[in-house]
Amino acid sequence: MTDRPKSSHEPASTSESIVFIVDDDASVRRALTNLFQSVGLTVEVFGSAAEMLQGELPDVASCLVLDIRLPGLSGLDFQSELTRANINIPIIFMTGHGDIPMSVRAMKGGAVDFLTKPFRDQDMLDAVTVAVERDRKRRETDRITAHLQVLLNSLTPREREVLALVSSGLMNKQVAAELGLAEITVKLHRGHIMRKMGANSLADLVRMTETLGIHRNKP
Repeated sequence: MTDRPKSSHEPASTSESIVFIVDDDASVRRALTNLFQSVGLTVEVFGSAAEMLQGELPDVASCLVLDIRLPGLSGLDFQSELTRANINIPIIFMTGHGDIPMSVRAMKGGAVDFLTKPFRDQDMLDAVTVAVERDRKRRETDRITAHLQVLLNSLTPREREVLALVSSGLMNKQVAAELGLAEITVKLHRGHIMRKMGANSLADLVRMTETLGIHRNKP
């Protein structure tokens, strides 16, 4: 497959959210649309995975309500394709022919829920609420990480070395010894790092390095 859904990166308020429905049964699409719209959710529907692949995904918190059995690309294969494309939309699977191997594969692939038709409306609404909130939190984490990465890129190579050592708990004199620097030089680097990273304390700096996955290189 060459066509993949893309993010349009359009700005949106954090209160916005979209539920995407992919099901080849028009009556199911209508029923789910009415259900989600009744609680104020925006809905987009597709009759197949291929239809959804032709469009762009808005850059808002969202989830995908996906039928297992679809014409062409199956729901489980579509899940795998989205994962390979690094599209992290939470998925709620639904099927009238579910079995244990299917549900195990879906959940191992990161699905939020696996609902067998006919399901209770409230069960679907609960699953969508969990999925959209999960996506909202992931997007916020990604935003924070991207901002920290920009700040990290402003550091010099030496400042990055000092950052990794300081955030691992070493004292200035220990950092100086390990890098072969004067302690006053380490203090200067540390001050520059705090300013560039926007950190108010060592605890702030440690949290930032944890978010960025920065670790001390063991000698």
